[in-house]
Amino acid sequence: MANAWRRTQPSKILTPKTILLFLSTSLLLLIFFYLASQTQTPSPKTIGSLTSVPIFDRKIKPFDCYNSPQAHPVIANIVEGLKYPFLYSLSDFGSLPEKPHKNIVRTLKGKPFRKADISGTVQEFLEKMKEGEENEGKKGIVVDVGANVGMATFAAAVMGFKVLAFEPVFENLQRICEGIYFNRVAELVDVFDAAASDRSGNITFHKLVGRLDNSAVSATGAKMAFKSNEEIALQVKSIPLDEMILESEPVLLLKIDVQGWEYHVLKGATKLLSRKKGEAPYLIYEEDERLLQASNTSVNEIREFLHSVGYSHCTQQGTDAHCTKTE
Repeated sequence: MANAWRRTQPSKILTPKTILLFLSTSLLLLIFFYLASQTQTPSPKTIGSLTSVPIFDRKIKPFDCYNSPQAHPVIANIVEGLKYPFLYSLSDFGSLPEKPHKNIVRTLKGKPFRKADISGTVQEFLEKMKEGEENEGKKGIVVDVGANVGMATFAAAVMGFKVLAFEPVFENLQRICEGIYFNRVAELVDVFDAAASDRSGNITFHKLVGRLDNSAVSATGAKMAFKSNEEIALQVKSIPLDEMILESEPVLLLKIDVQGWEYHVLKGATKLLSRKKGEAPYLIYEEDERLLQASNTSVNEIREFLHSVGYSHCTQQGTDAHCTKTE
């Protein structure tokens, strides 16, 4: 009878065990819904104190370093004399073993690579942006057109600045990828396999075997310094900077070194350069009259265009022009 009596009694639902189970399940469900909501509405990705800008989808996707064939040999070294040092990898080796590249010789002697002028210039400018009271809290990115192996790109990236680099020569793209690995700046550097220009599409590009730092859109410009090197013509993507940079995206510095194609790059960045003072980028571009004439443009044509978009103050520093808006 005792056993029969127990079977007929109503079961207790709110036991300590069931209450604990209910609370645990509820907590897990709350955690799940919270994580799901965070995944569906991510906040903009930001990088660094001075470079806290959203990451946008570009018209052209960045070059895929991870799936690119590995270049070889790889000869890399730290750059001498910089406040913010970085490493880069060579793309031009010279005629081995008769005339090895000067930086290969330096490496064999236990010396760092020789500093490129543009690396020091970029870091000096960005240092002022970080320290100047009038620039306190100013955020933005660096755009490097004609990046080559990344002398300007890595000078900015190791300081914590986001960089968009444009380089159409495959061998140079490989070296930039190596520099991204060496300097641990994958989240700061987006490199694009394209030539910046004033129109979208394809453009004929000329590179020199053994002298990839002198590749150019103009065949004459490519061979101007090294007439004996073999020239190879190839088709590369071209795109205006105005199609790659959103109007709401702040740009601190625009550097252009494209062996005489500077005018076309600038024309393709008309919207960017037309921004008002304080929002328009500081501009550094190579101003070599011989190279410009090889591309059917001139120093005067560039200066007139820049004046039309508000860049009325340009100074010459070596073969580069530095331009700002004064009003």
